[in-house]
Amino acid sequence: MNSKKATRRTALAAGLALALGLGVAAQASAGAPRTVSGSPDDNITRIADFYGAYIDAETDLDNGGGKLTTELRSYYLTPAYLKELKAWEAKNHADGVLQAQNTPMSWKVTDNGTADHTEAAITLTWGGGDTTKLIVDMTRTTHKIIHIGTKGIGGK
Repeated sequence: MNSKKATRRTALAAGLALALGLGVAAQASAGAPRTVSGSPDDNITRIADFYGAYIDAETDLDNGGGKLTTELRSYYLTPAYLKELKAWEAKNHADGVLQAQNTPMSWKVTDNGTADHTEAAITLTWGGGDTTKLIVDMTRTTHKIIHIGTKGIGGK
């Protein structure tokens, strides 16, 4: 076979592979692996863990997490705040942790800073790309959530 024909066949095969998406998969898998880390002593990690697990439970196939979301609430929220949250939900007909009737597609937790407790800004991203910002307050001693709302305990 002459070299011109071999070159054309190679180019045709490469073009066909790209057209079929075979080259895209190779490029996507060539990126660096992602890393997620945390510490049980870090309240921002705890809040991120709570929201990640809670949203996972809400989106699982059993249509709403049920038992797991209840257990997560009991573990991460103070009993007094859990009672307040249930009252808020009854009044607003929405999930108090998410302050919504739907489940977001993604979330981001950012340290909002405070001295006597931890305050974190939670950005929830919905299916259409809209976002909602919540403020979550957590004690530094017991590592329990004491407030979720559009403003923190300190009024931020």
